[in-house]
Amino acid sequence: MKFKFRAHDTFFIRKGWLNKGMRNVQNDPQVFMGVNGNPMDILGIGANMVKALRYWLQAVGLTEEPPAGRKVQNFTNFGTVVYENDPYFEEMGTLWLLHYKLATNKTDATAWYYFFNEFKLSEFTRDDFVVQLNNYIRINDDEVSERSLEDDYNCIINTYVPRIKSNPEKVQPESNIDCPLGELGLIDIANKKEKIYKKTTPKKDTLHPLILLAVIVDQAAGQREIKISAIQNNTCNAGKVFNLDIITLTNLLYKIEHMGYIKVVRTAGLDVVRIEREVDFLECVREYYRAINN
Repeated sequence: MKFKFRAHDTFFIRKGWLNKGMRNVQNDPQVFMGVNGNPMDILGIGANMVKALRYWLQAVGLTEEPPAGRKVQNFTNFGTVVYENDPYFEEMGTLWLLHYKLATNKTDATAWYYFFNEFKLSEFTRDDFVVQLNNYIRINDDEVSERSLEDDYNCIINTYVPRIKSNPEKVQPESNIDCPLGELGLIDIANKKEKIYKKTTPKKDTLHPLILLAVIVDQAAGQREIKISAIQNNTCNAGKVFNLDIITLTNLLYKIEHMGYIKVVRTAGLDVVRIEREVDFLECVREYYRAINN
C-alpha cells in the first residue's frame, strides 16, 4: 500500500483556504498548474502554501485530480454538495465531514489515518507517536524519515489544537492562522510543560446525528445490520474517527432512531443497529444541510 507523509509542506489548513481553493478551482480547474496565470498571484499565498492547498483540497475529499495526464482539479460529488450548501465551511457538520474524509484517507493522509484509527494511546507526546508510527510503517515495508513524521505530528496538533490554547500570548484575536478543525475538540493539552497531549471526546451536541449516520452508512457499504461494537471499534468508523466513548455514541444512535432512520436493537444479546431507510452517504449529507436550514 502506498503511504504519503508531509505532503502539506508543514502548512495546516488555514481559515478561508478551502473556500479560496474551491472558488478558484471552479473558475479554472488548472489553477494550480499556472496555465492561465501565476497561482501565487491568483490565490494570494506563497509557493509552498499553493502546494499545500492543492494537497489539502484532495486530502479532505473536496477535489480530485486524474492519476495521469493533465493535472486538472475537479470537484468530487462530496465537494459539490458541500460547496453548494456551505461555501465558507462554517457549519460544524461540514467540519466533521472534512475531518472524517481526512482521518480515513490512508493513502494521502497516512499520519491522520494512523493517529485516529491505529494509535492506541489516549495521552501522548511527539516521541510516542513518531516511534509507533515508524513501527507501523516498517511493518508495512516502507521507510520514511523521522523528520517527516515529526512534521506530520506537529501538523496534526496544529490542525486540532487552537493556538489560543497552545500559545495564548502569541495570538491576535483577528488572526486567521488557526485551522477550522480545531473547533471539533478532538485533541487537548494534558500537560503544557511536558508537551503531553490527549485525545478528547467531542462536547455534547457538537456532532449532529445525521453526520454520524452518514459515516455509519458509508462504512456499512450496503449492509443493513451493523454491530454497535463495529461502529465503536472498527477502523474508519465513527467511534475511532470521532473519539466517541460508548455513552456518547449510544445517545447519538438513539437520536438517529428517533428521526426514523435506524432501529437500535439491544435485546436477545444483539446490540445492533438496523438501517430502516435506504440512504447513502451523500443523501445523509444533503439531509444534514436541509435539517440545519429549516
